[in-house]
Amino acid sequence: MNPLKHAQGLSTAIARIILGIIFLAHGCQKFFVYGMDNVATNFDMMGAPFPTLSAWVAAILEFVGGIALIAGIAVPLFALLLIFNMIGAIFIAHIDFGFWAGDGGYELPLALIAGLIAVAIAQQGVLSVDGHVAKRFTPSQK
Repeated sequence: MNPLKHAQGLSTAIARIILGIIFLAHGCQKFFVYGMDNVATNFDMMGAPFPTLSAWVAAILEFVGGIALIAGIAVPLFALLLIFNMIGAIFIAHIDFGFWAGDGGYELPLALIAGLIAVAIAQQGVLSVDGHVAKRFTPSQK
């Protein structure tokens, strides 16, 4: 195997897994730390449309999407859904606080979007379910 291709596959896996852990942690936080009633109340106070539904969609997407990223399952699809989730977070929860994350700004969601774009367009490699499926269904070149 080409060492550069191996390094690219490994770096993609590391980035994808780190992003997955972040999103899984945020989903768990909504479900198990804050509780969905409190999350929906916060979404309502921030002006989110359909706050209860929005809270549930965000929590489920972050939880399931985090697991999918960690495992490398349907990475482009989950990355796209999580990008939309982060765009919503920027405009609903963070935009009024400026750029810096320490001030409640949109720095973190923007960084997460950049990471999601990178892993969405990268070949996932053998350290993912997507990579194993692609390898199984791609004719070998001899």
